[in-house]
Amino acid sequence: MKRKIIKIDHEKCNGCGLCIPNCPEGALQIIDGKVRLISDLFCDGLGACIGHCPQGAITIEERESEAYDEKKVMGNIIKQGKNVIKAHLEHLLAHNEKELFNQAISFLKEKNMEIPINKKMMHKGMHPSGCPGAQMVDMRENQKEQVEETGKRISQLRQWPVQLHLVSPSASYFKNADVLLCADCVAYAVGDFHENFLKGKSIAVACPKLDEGLEEYVEKIKDLVEQAHINTLTVVIMEVPCCMGLLRLAQQATSSVKRKIPLKQIVVSIKGEILSEEWA
Repeated sequence: MKRKIIKIDHEKCNGCGLCIPNCPEGALQIIDGKVRLISDLFCDGLGACIGHCPQGAITIEERESEAYDEKKVMGNIIKQGKNVIKAHLEHLLAHNEKELFNQAISFLKEKNMEIPINKKMMHKGMHPSGCPGAQMVDMRENQKEQVEETGKRISQLRQWPVQLHLVSPSASYFKNADVLLCADCVAYAVGDFHENFLKGKSIAVACPKLDEGLEEYVEKIKDLVEQAHINTLTVVIMEVPCCMGLLRLAQQATSSVKRKIPLKQIVVSIKGEILSEEWA
């Protein structure tokens, strides 16, 4: 049967990642500096990612497609290297495609190839309930062990509005400020968000997966750097893959302006723990 599916020109792709948040199936990932279609299985061919590619590297093609055959897919996957194999296996687990995952593992064993994932993932699966960003996790049991806090906390919010589409780079509170660019979910995950992240900073919040007009975000961040002359930019995102899109937007914006500022990236777990913190 013939069906439509995206095609990526890796010569044109610059790895900016703007297409990734707009692939609801999670079929795209940046690997070795290029956007890759991890599996045909999860591409619906609707091309939601196309309009967000500034390089015109993504198109739709219609090609003959048999009933899905994991071994045939793996034959193409292995040509792209270890990192793509690993991402494909993780992708199958993330969508609870355990049967296809087992077929992929069997294929690698038949070829005497390394299986680039750990035993825990092999036996339990990374995200058995579906896409990582939508996985259901019940953390109430852990919270029972925490000491009850007393006393009223003071808000560290210095401005309004806070949503990136609504803020104005010309606002006085951005002038020469340290700015926090924060994924929407972070404040709900981190108990001491105001004290640990927001205090002393101006803020803009966004969701790289659900928000529209991401190209406008790039321009607004550029204006914050060049017009507002912000001092530093700290990007705080969640550990889920779709959140990486916000960091990519900040990196694209700051790398395309003449004025250079320090860029800090922080990744937070869904339990509110800091997983990584570094200056880019």
